[in-house]
Amino acid sequence: MLLFTGKSSLSIFCFYLNKAIFTRLIFLLTGLFFTCSSVWAQSEPVAPTYPKVMMYMGVLHPLVTFSDQETVINFDTYYAVGFPTGVNLWKSSKIGFSIEVVPLIRADKEGSKMNNLLFHPGVLVGLGKGFMFAGRAAFETSGRYGFTPVLNKVFKTRSGSYFIAMPLPVRFGNNHSATFTIGLQFGVVI
Repeated sequence: MLLFTGKSSLSIFCFYLNKAIFTRLIFLLTGLFFTCSSVWAQSEPVAPTYPKVMMYMGVLHPLVTFSDQETVINFDTYYAVGFPTGVNLWKSSKIGFSIEVVPLIRADKEGSKMNNLLFHPGVLVGLGKGFMFAGRAAFETSGRYGFTPVLNKVFKTRSGSYFIAMPLPVRFGNNHSATFTIGLQFGVVI
């Protein structure tokens, strides 16, 4: 049996004590690292639950309107702009329902006024990769009615979700000929 005496036995005892503390500290830090890394690894987006409610606001610019009587270009003799605000209720990632209200303002050399309010309910179809199709019925306070197919693309960023859309309104009624419009819409998902 080997006995340690004096200073050398104390230093060996401290060495083993420090080694035990060091080993426990390593185990503690390793466990902490793996715990934190598993929490950080879970920062992937979680699959959304349905039904899901989303709201949005935007700006609509009708670019050109065609009828059997004339072709009218926005910005030519007047400027028309709409402010769509809506709620989307998604049943799944593929199908949903939407209600939209769009006040339309018209400005010309004589002044500006809100000349129309559009009620725009519709069905939403998710096409994947941020694309969506909306088939909307259209009821206007001007007495016109019709439908509006819309192709939409959502862009997700760190600051939120934005979209660009191309509505293609078709309108009838109120003793006017049928019209077809090409529009451009930008907005933010709230």
